Amino acid sequence: MTLIKSISGIRGTIGGRSGEALTPIDIVKFSTAFGRFIYDKTGINKIVIGRDARISGEMVRNLVVGTLQSIGMDVVDLGLSTTPTVEVAVPSEGAGGGIILTASHNPAQWNALKLLNAKGEFINDAEGKQVLEMAEDLDFDFADVANLGKVTYDDRYMQKHIDQVLALELVDVKAIRNAGFKIAVDAVNSTGGIFVPALLEALGVQTIYKLYCEPNGQFPHNPEPLAENLVDLSNLVKAKGADLGIAVDPDVDRLCFVMENGNMFGEEYTLVAVGDYVLQHTPGNTVSNLSSTRALRDVTVNNKDSQYHAAAVGEVNVVDKMKEVAAVIGGEGNGGVIYPALHYGRDALAGIALFLTHLAKSGKRISELRAGYPQYYMSKNKIILTPGLDIDGLLVAMQQRYKDVPHSIIDGLKIDFENEWVHLRKSNTEPIIRIYSEGPTPEKADAIAQQIIREIEEIIS
Repeated sequence: MTLIKSISGIRGTIGGRSGEALTPIDIVKFSTAFGRFIYDKTGINKIVIGRDARISGEMVRNLVVGTLQSIGMDVVDLGLSTTPTVEVAVPSEGAGGGIILTASHNPAQWNALKLLNAKGEFINDAEGKQVLEMAEDLDFDFADVANLGKVTYDDRYMQKHIDQVLALELVDVKAIRNAGFKIAVDAVNSTGGIFVPALLEALGVQTIYKLYCEPNGQFPHNPEPLAENLVDLSNLVKAKGADLGIAVDPDVDRLCFVMENGNMFGEEYTLVAVGDYVLQHTPGNTVSNLSSTRALRDVTVNNKDSQYHAAAVGEVNVVDKMKEVAAVIGGEGNGGVIYPALHYGRDALAGIALFLTHLAKSGKRISELRAGYPQYYMSKNKIILTPGLDIDGLLVAMQQRYKDVPHSIIDGLKIDFENEWVHLRKSNTEPIIRIYSEGPTPEKADAIAQQIIREIEEIIS
């Protein structure tokens, strides 16, 4: 059993003992703290909630809604929804905040409360710490019977969200319709099974092959949209002669594609392709996190009047950097596209519409589009350390070794070599260092990672 309390919310496995897993007691405690935090901060007694299709979703929803009512907070319940849809709904409803009931790409036994501010964006570090402190204290009264909160059910936000996507200046419905795309969709039996086909139909796609699109929470495979989990989608694309396949995670904020030949487009390249299209029409700055592919930087600098910026890992950090540099597009290499013309949050629906417009206007097959981008390969490793080891000191020692090589310490240590990079980050939950590297070939990416691992082991010994 696992319970992880972080600045952005609380997540864990369902069942077990309080404080050791995501139990009803933990759900009530954190819902109470967040509700009071929102009211104290904004003076608004309204919170928007939505959930993915996990088996535990209805149970968690009932606890969250009842708890919010018990402290006098009104609730707008979107029902089965997506993370970006709740993000869009919070400011539209004039709510003080939002809660998304989803464990994102985690397996079915997990669930979580993701916490949003009044802008529909994830709360920041200081706010998250305040909520955690309030949850441990719970020093406040509950509402009397005359002041209980009210619940409103609103299932219109799927269409509202889709309408906002279609209204984006860079989304060309006519071009997508005329392309006559045949598209296969794997929504891992969560809410993407409702939202993605509805979006494709609104975009004029007439041939949709649905795979695992029943929102019953019975995940047919590991829900993280990685190549090893998308074999069935790859086979369906080839069997049907589809132009491409689309895969999303359970809460529809991560997006990746399968090419017409059944090969992966590469989740790292979702943002690269969308960024390329956006920059062609609206030159400006781009942002991704330090562990994302260098290809976005390459695509950015090839566009006049555009600059690339790197942020610490985490959606909140990427959004902060995007606002700081007025980025026109940004996101994370895990298939998370953030398009501020719509909102500041990872949004697979916006990503799909922009990508299909780009593909339609290019006149290319998706494999040809992919071939036009810089080719990089990643290697992801980790070192398990002895508990109590000074990881910060270890990273400082590595920084000294590479003090004459371009590097960044805004999030662990990233070393930028001429043709490769390596990023070292300590885990917040385990005694490990994550080591991500990238190079022009798989062998070079792995070689630089192994070199760094050997040097770390030398320092430790």
